[in-house]
Amino acid sequence: MSLDKLKLSKPLVAAMTDAGFLTPKEIQSRTMSRILGGQDVIAVGPEGSGKTTTYVLATLMKLKYAFEEAPRALILVPDAEHVDHVLEQFKLLNRNNTFRILGIDSRGAVDTQMNEITDGCDIIVAVPDRARALYLKLALNTNKIQLFIVDNAELIVKKGLQLPVVELANSAYKSQHVVFTEVIHEKLNLMISPFMKDSTTTIEVDEIGEKQAEVYQQMLYQVPNFRTKLNLLTLLLNDTEVFDKVVVFVNTRLTAQTVYKNFNQHKEGEISIYRSLFFDDKGYDDIEDFKDNPGARVLIVANENLEELDIQGIPFILHLELPEQKETLIQRIVKHGDEDVVAITFSTDIELIEVKKIEQAIGQKLEVMELPEDLKVVDAAAKPKKKKNAEEDEDADRGAAFHEKKASNLKNYNYSAGTKAKMTYKNKKGLS
Repeated sequence: MSLDKLKLSKPLVAAMTDAGFLTPKEIQSRTMSRILGGQDVIAVGPEGSGKTTTYVLATLMKLKYAFEEAPRALILVPDAEHVDHVLEQFKLLNRNNTFRILGIDSRGAVDTQMNEITDGCDIIVAVPDRARALYLKLALNTNKIQLFIVDNAELIVKKGLQLPVVELANSAYKSQHVVFTEVIHEKLNLMISPFMKDSTTTIEVDEIGEKQAEVYQQMLYQVPNFRTKLNLLTLLLNDTEVFDKVVVFVNTRLTAQTVYKNFNQHKEGEISIYRSLFFDDKGYDDIEDFKDNPGARVLIVANENLEELDIQGIPFILHLELPEQKETLIQRIVKHGDEDVVAITFSTDIELIEVKKIEQAIGQKLEVMELPEDLKVVDAAAKPKKKKNAEEDEDADRGAAFHEKKASNLKNYNYSAGTKAKMTYKNKKGLS
């Protein structure tokens, strides 16, 4: 497909060609006509899929005329680094400086930025909290905004900047709203639902890279928060027949303590910590000792200051938290020989960004598993109820009721993790 299919102006086609963009990306070919047509759009695509170029082109096409009193496009990005990146893209494609483009973030003084806006600009690229501050000081006039764009929306949610985004979007009530993100989840939907129209079109581009290496069988559990992760971990590991030897990875040694203490009842030496923070906790300094001990079933390992660890021969690798560097997790799930290993990842909505990056790197999707029906899903927003005594509190945890499933979790084509793990386990042991 040629650039002509995007129905760009001749100067923009020339600018794209000079920049080395000879054919449009899928996200550009699928979203451009809708944005130019005035629709509210949610565009979902991985890093490198061409999201930034898409809205830069759309902005330059839609505004048409330059040098008006108030800005007509407001682009919100998560941080100063993204402001710089977007400004570079505009510099690349805004030939002859047709439009006045202003970047706003915490590196500049508020008074200076107020003067720059009142001097006149057409397009503002800003971080949400600073843009809101300028709006409240009456420096940022949103009445003329025609195009309101939120880029890297998933990172904006991760940084907790939802409130300024919603306030600014609602103030630009006459504008068209366009959201670009790597993932869609409940918290992101809560941010954008107050200002996106009912007729909003969602376009998803899912570009998985080429498979780089063989990896172990992958399972993914999506849960709302860390407390629910703990409940799910406990529930799964209660099946001692299946989960006979398990390594559970977390990010810090303090979290390892929290996970360890969450197992209220277990046999002596059954659950332990690798290089425990406190000397009186059960633990191992050498993973080979854990492997050799038939009574040791679960080892909790912190990524913090962790040197290379030989986990070969352990049939279950669980990542309760995703490590900061995706390569850390990928190294653990690359297949060695004919070993049958099940790798299970736990993810909250916020961590889905990292999950996507892992999928891109390994060239395959992680299979999303159905949550067990007897899982207690913790409502993080709910206030904890007062218990009459400790016995009642224990009973409530043990007899937990499961919240009604969201439609996205109603999968009837998956095995449960326990069932699938048993199948793998039996095959590995040669059992019938």
